[in-house]
Amino acid sequence: MLTYCVRRRMFFLKKQNVRSLLCGFANPFQLWRDCRSLGTAVKDSDHTSAFMQFCSGRYYIIPDQGESFLRGISCAYGPLGMELRKNMLDQWWTSVVMSKAQVFGINTLHLTRNRPVTDQRTLKLVDCNAVDHILSQRALKLDQVKEDLQKLLQNSAPIRSNLLQGALEQYLPSLELVNRRLPFGLAETGVCYQPLEGHINGPGCPAEVTQASLVWFCSPRTSSQWLDYWARQRLQWWRKFAMGPSSFSSSDIEDGKEGEKVSRGVRILYQFPWGAEPLETLCSLGDEELLQLHKRSSKLQCKDGRKSVVPHVISVCANIDRGVLAYLHNSLQEMKKTDSKRKLHSRKVLKLHPSLAPVKVALDMGRGPTVELRQVCEALLHELLERGISTWPGYLETMQSSMEQLNTKYDEMGVLFTVVITDSTLENGLVQVRSRDTTIKETMHIAEIKAFFTKYVNAAENI
Repeated sequence: MLTYCVRRRMFFLKKQNVRSLLCGFANPFQLWRDCRSLGTAVKDSDHTSAFMQFCSGRYYIIPDQGESFLRGISCAYGPLGMELRKNMLDQWWTSVVMSKAQVFGINTLHLTRNRPVTDQRTLKLVDCNAVDHILSQRALKLDQVKEDLQKLLQNSAPIRSNLLQGALEQYLPSLELVNRRLPFGLAETGVCYQPLEGHINGPGCPAEVTQASLVWFCSPRTSSQWLDYWARQRLQWWRKFAMGPSSFSSSDIEDGKEGEKVSRGVRILYQFPWGAEPLETLCSLGDEELLQLHKRSSKLQCKDGRKSVVPHVISVCANIDRGVLAYLHNSLQEMKKTDSKRKLHSRKVLKLHPSLAPVKVALDMGRGPTVELRQVCEALLHELLERGISTWPGYLETMQSSMEQLNTKYDEMGVLFTVVITDSTLENGLVQVRSRDTTIKETMHIAEIKAFFTKYVNAAENI
C-alpha cells in the first residue's frame, strides 16, 4: 500500500520543482496514514450504500429513499419500517408518559394563525393559486405586486417546525389539571416541518421529521436536577433496546449551539460510521419563552411549596426517524459459523429488540396437503393477531423456497420466530418453532403457541 501511494504521489507531483517533490516525501508515514484514511472513507461509503440496499430490500424503506433516510428525516417507509417506527413511538410514549404521574398527552395543530413567529426562518403554507393570481395581473406595478405578495405571506399560516410551541400554548389550560402544582409535563408525538438546505427536493424545501416531545415545567431551583434526571432516563431508554449499547452516548451542548435561550443542554448521540448524530435533544430554556408567549401574564405562576413562581421549561425532543435508522444499523449483525467440514458460513441477522421487531412470528407450510395446511395456518394467524402478535403470512408466498432460504429471509427481516405447519400438525398437533437469535428448532404443540409468544414478548418488555 505504501509503495503504491508513493508512486501515485510522484505522478501528481511530477510537474512541480524538485524542492516541492522532496517536501512531499518528508513524511512518507503521514502519506500512508492519509491514504489509509481515504481507504477507510471509501469503505464506509460502500458499507452505507450496502446498508441502504439492505433496508430497501427487506421492506423497511422504499427504494431510492436512502438519502432522506440518512439525513434523519421522514422518508417513504415500507411495511416493516412503518411498523418499526410505530413500535418506537409506542415505547417512547410508555417510557415518558407512563413513567411519571404528572405527564399528560396533548395534540396540537400543524397550522395556527395565532402562534407568534419566534424562529428566524419560518415555513408557511401559501396558496399557489393566490400567488398565480397576483402575478398574472399585468396592470399592477412591481411595487404593488410586492406589496400584495407580502400581504399574502403575512396572512398565511405558519407550519410547525417543532412541538415545543404547542405545549407552551397549552400550559395555561393545563394548570387546573394539576392544581397549579409543579412539576408536570406535556407530551406529544407528530410530524414537524423543517427547511433543509441542499435537500433532494430542492434548496430550502421543507422536510418532514417525526418528533416525540416532552415539555417539563418545574421549579427554577430544581431545573438543573430535572435536566440531569431526564438525560439519564433517556440515555437508559435508548440503550435498553440496543444490541450494542456503547454506540449510544450523551454529551453536553456547547454554549450557543441551540440558541441564546438555552442555558444548558444535553444530546443523546448514536455513533454512525460517518460520525455521531443526535437522536434526542434536552434543553433547559428557563422561563423567558413562556413569559414571551403569554405576554408576561400573572396567571403563569404555580405553587412551589409555599412560594408562587413562574416555572422553568425543560424541552426533550427526539428525532424518531433518525432513531429508526440508528436501531436498524445497531441491530444488523453478521453471524459467522464453521460447519463440520470446517467451511466458514456467514449470515446477516437483524437482531431488533423483541419490543421493536415489526414482525414477531412468520407462518409457513412444510410438506403435506396444501389445502388443509393453509386452513391451519389461517386459523393460527387470526389467533395470533387477536393477541396483538404481529405475524407474517409466509404461507401465502407463491414462489417455492427452501427452508434455508426462508430462514435467511426472515433473519434479515428481523422476525423473532418461524413456525412451520406440516402434515405432522394434522396428525398430532405438533409444529416446528425456530428462534432467530439461537437458530434452535423446537417442537411444540400448536395449542401452546399463543401463550408462549405472549409470555416471550411481555418478558422482553419488562427487562
